[in-house]
Amino acid sequence: MSAHTEITIRTARESDAPALLNIYAPYIVNTAITFEYTVPSTEEFAGRIRRTLQKYPYLVAEQQNKILGYAYAGPFHERAAYDWAVETSIYVDQTQRHTGTGRLLHDTLEHTLQAQGILNMNACIACTSKEDPHLDNNSIEFHTHMGYRLVGEFYQCGYKFHTWYNMVWMEKQIGEHRKDQPVPLTFKELLESCRQQDKKKHLI
Repeated sequence: MSAHTEITIRTARESDAPALLNIYAPYIVNTAITFEYTVPSTEEFAGRIRRTLQKYPYLVAEQQNKILGYAYAGPFHERAAYDWAVETSIYVDQTQRHTGTGRLLHDTLEHTLQAQGILNMNACIACTSKEDPHLDNNSIEFHTHMGYRLVGEFYQCGYKFHTWYNMVWMEKQIGEHRKDQPVPLTFKELLESCRQQDKKKHLI
């Protein structure tokens, strides 16, 4: 857990689903930032949180009991050889854009993934050659600022609002790649390890 000007980052709970869905829904309805068409139900969204937390971090930014944004990681690919890579997602309340909330979420997510033993953070980002009311390229600029590099672009692969959009993959390497690479911890295992370390500190 970390704090920044009264903003606290904590692990998401299934009970956060309504608040997180209130943040996410406008991105579905009004933007092409996500290629999802239909706003999921609260139950479906809670299930997404539950499934993610089995293996990966799902974090929320909170200030005075109000959730300002969230970030999470998921598998980059299901094959075992990809276990050291994740796909990341960050969404902030649209009133919180350019306030530092997104960076705080990203930094905490990155540090958590490093602690798990994850090596590659990958972001799948909708982009456009010509900005319109539904999409700009601010997300690419944000990830570039966070240290990501562009590794590939797919053209006219996403269709939303009667418009074809491109998609790019961006990548940030956050650990050392070795021949004898240890298997990453799951997020649950990381939390348990932290609890055990805290218990040991109290015994000293």
